[in-house]
Amino acid sequence: MADEPAAAPANAGRTAWARNLAAPVRSFLSTETGGAVVLLAATIVALLWANSPWWDSYESVWTTKLAITIGDTGITADLRHWVNQGLMTFFFLVVGLEAKRELDLGELRERRRLAIPAVAAIGGMLVPVCIYLAINAGGPGAHGWGTAMSTDTAFALGALALLTPRAATRTRVFLLSLAVVDDLCALLVIAIFYTERVSLVPLAVAVGFFGVLLALRYAPPWRRPVSIAVAIGLWVALFRSGVDPVIAGLAIGLATSAYPPSRDDLERATALARSFREQPTPEFARSAQQGVQSAISPNERLQYGLHPWTSYVIVPRFALANAGVHLTGTLISDAARSPITLGILAGYVIGKPVGIVSASWIATRPMLRGPRAPLSGPLLTASGAVAGVGFTISLLIATHAFEGQRLDEAKLGALATVVVAPLVAWAVLQVVRRLPETLRARQIARTADDILDLSDDVDPERDHIRGPEDAPVTLLEYGDFECTYCGQAENAIRELLASHGDDVRYVWRHLPLNDVHPHAQLAAEASEAAAAQGRFWDMHDILLNHQGELRPRDVRSYAEELGLDADRITEDLRRRVHAPRVSEDVVSADESGVSGTPTFFVNGRRHYGPYDIGTLTETVRAARGRRRQVVGT
Repeated sequence: MADEPAAAPANAGRTAWARNLAAPVRSFLSTETGGAVVLLAATIVALLWANSPWWDSYESVWTTKLAITIGDTGITADLRHWVNQGLMTFFFLVVGLEAKRELDLGELRERRRLAIPAVAAIGGMLVPVCIYLAINAGGPGAHGWGTAMSTDTAFALGALALLTPRAATRTRVFLLSLAVVDDLCALLVIAIFYTERVSLVPLAVAVGFFGVLLALRYAPPWRRPVSIAVAIGLWVALFRSGVDPVIAGLAIGLATSAYPPSRDDLERATALARSFREQPTPEFARSAQQGVQSAISPNERLQYGLHPWTSYVIVPRFALANAGVHLTGTLISDAARSPITLGILAGYVIGKPVGIVSASWIATRPMLRGPRAPLSGPLLTASGAVAGVGFTISLLIATHAFEGQRLDEAKLGALATVVVAPLVAWAVLQVVRRLPETLRARQIARTADDILDLSDDVDPERDHIRGPEDAPVTLLEYGDFECTYCGQAENAIRELLASHGDDVRYVWRHLPLNDVHPHAQLAAEASEAAAAQGRFWDMHDILLNHQGELRPRDVRSYAEELGLDADRITEDLRRRVHAPRVSEDVVSADESGVSGTPTFFVNGRRHYGPYDIGTLTETVRAARGRRRQVVGT
C-alpha cells in the first residue's frame, strides 16, 4: 500500500518533552553528563578547600558528629560517614533501578545478553586487582587491593557522554550493566573483606526487612509509606550489623519492577480524573492521584524523583567530603613513588581495559557457547578505557583500608584516574574513528543483532507506507488523529522524509485513545474508508490538519473535497466496516508495549526521547549507518 512521497514540510516546532519523561537510558545518561560536570566541580572545590589557608577546617567539618536518637537508642556517626553510608545509599538505589529497568524492558531482557557485561565486569576487576597486588606485594598497602577494582558509574557514564555524544545506546547500556555488576561485587567485597565486625542478629533482621519489601510489591496502593518505613529499617539493621548499609540501595533498586503503562491502567486513571473534574472532592482527588501514580511503574517513579538529586547533590557531596587532600611537596613526592598510588592508577588505566576486553573475548568463544558480542572490538576497547575511571567506590574502600598518609596516597591515585582514563579513552576513540570503513563494517557485522520491540513486522500488503518500500530505515508511528502531539510530530516527519526521501519509509498504524479523544476512532475508520478508495494518505493529511474538526459531517466534507465517494464513506462509518482493521493495529500496539501516542519505532526498535526533527534525524542516520554496515553495502 505504498503511496506518494510526503508533502513539503511546515516549520517544525518543539515537541512535547513532557510526553517522554520516562525515556530510560538516553534520559538517564543525558543527566549523567551534567552530573559528571558537577561532580568534577565538587572535586575541585574539595581540593581547593583542603589546600586553602583554612585547610584544617576541612577535616574539622567532616568529622563533626551527628546523632539521631529515639529514646535511649540511636545512631551516631560523623558527617563524612553520614554522606558515605547514608546519602550514597540513594545513589546506589538509582543505579539498581536503572539496571532493573534494563533487565525488565531494555537490552538485557534477553538474559543471555547479560553474560558478556557480567563476565567483562569480573575480568575488569580481577586484572586491576592482580596489577595492584603485583605492585604492592609484601608491602603495607597490599590490604587495600579493593581500591583498584570498581568503575565509578557517574564519572564513567558522564565521560562517555562527553566524549561520544552520539554513542549508540547499546554502548551506554553495556557500560551501565558492567558498572552495576562492578558496584555489586565491590559492595560485597566491602561487606566481606573490609568489615571489622559483623553482628548476625541485625544482619538477619535486615534480611527479614528485605523479604518484607519484596512481599510489599504485591500490596495495595497504601504500600508506599510502609515500604519507606521498611527500607529505613533495612538500612538501620545493616548499619547495626557492621555491613556497609549502601548495599541496601542497590538491593532495593534491583528488586523494584519496571513495566510499561497498560492501556487499562491509563484508561482507569483518565476515568478517575474525570470523576474529580465532575466532583472536585478530596476523596476523588486522592483516587485520581493514586490512579495516575499506579499507571507508572515504581521503578520509573523513583528514578524520575531521585536521579536529579543523586546526580547534582548526593554524589557531588560525596566528592566534597572525600576528595579533599592537603597537598604538600612531601606527599606529592611520596605519592609519585608510592606503590599504593601507582597500583591504583595502573590497575584502572591499564588493568580495566585489558580485563574487560579479554574477558569479553573469552565470553564470546563458540566453544563456550557464548553469545555474540554487543559491541565491536574497537568500541569495546574504548568502553574499557572509559571504565578506567575509579573514584566513588575506590575512595569508599580506601576509607576502610587506610588511614593517614596512606589514605591520602590512595585518594591521589583515585583522583589521577579521573584525568588519565578519559584521556586514554579519547585517544582510543580517535584511533577508532580513523579505522577503515570496511574494517568497522566487518566488526559491527559480528555483533549481536538488535532486540526488536515491535511485535508485528511491517507488511507492505497491509500497512500504509509512505516512501520507498526498500528503504534501509523504517520509521513506524502509532498515532491518533485527534492527538495534538501527533499533529506536532507530523511536521518533523514531513521534514525528515523530504530530506531523507530514499533512505526512509514511514508507516502509520492506528492507536485511537478513545478515553481522551472522543472522535479518534471515527477518524481512524474514516482514513481506512478512504484507503479502500486508494486515498489513505490524502485523508491522513487532512485529518491531522483539522484535529479539532473530526465529526461525521466534517469527515464527509473532507471526502467530498478529495473527490471521494462520500456516500460510500458515510455508509462505511455507519456500519463500522473498517473497525476490525483499526482493532488489529491496536492489538499490535498492545503487544508492542505501546500505550500512548505518538510512539515511534525505528527499524523495529522503540524510539525513546523527543521526536523533534533533530533527534529523529540523528536516530535515522544511526539506524541507516548500522543497517548499511550490517548488510555490507
